[in-house]
Amino acid sequence: MEAIHEVHVSEPGLVVVDIAAADDQTAFAFHTALASMWATTAVERTTRNPGQPGVRLRCYLDMRQSP
Repeated sequence: MEAIHEVHVSEPGLVVVDIAAADDQTAFAFHTALASMWATTAVERTTRNPGQPGVRLRCYLDMRQSP
């Protein structure tokens, strides 16, 4: 995954979420659950690390907005 830049966590309430899941469906379901409570960035695809099980997904979350 790419480095986390200061702007991603520059204020209280901004969060970087790295999701590790067994498969794409599970990762996207978890992202959907987060998005139902807080503003999140859109995600289009997961990544796979060679030799590592499962998939990874990163999104950025803004907890400053009320659910």
